[in-house]
Amino acid sequence: MTEIEQARVAKAHLRAALAGRSGVQVGLRRRADGYCLVVNLVEDADGAGLPEHVDGVPVDVRVVGRVRAQG
Repeated sequence: MTEIEQARVAKAHLRAALAGRSGVQVGLRRRADGYCLVVNLVEDADGAGLPEHVDGVPVDVRVVGRVRAQG
């Protein structure tokens, strides 16, 4: 089971590794077996080379398109 603190550290590591890449957002999500990292992508091609795990924390990748604020 992945604890929240382990997931937060892994998130920081993944964000640092992806710094400067556009079209990528990293977050956390709770699952039945603990926590995972969620990577939201603008386009499918943005996910090239993303890891399946970071520091033992699973990584879920989703193509969500451009995220815009609703007004």
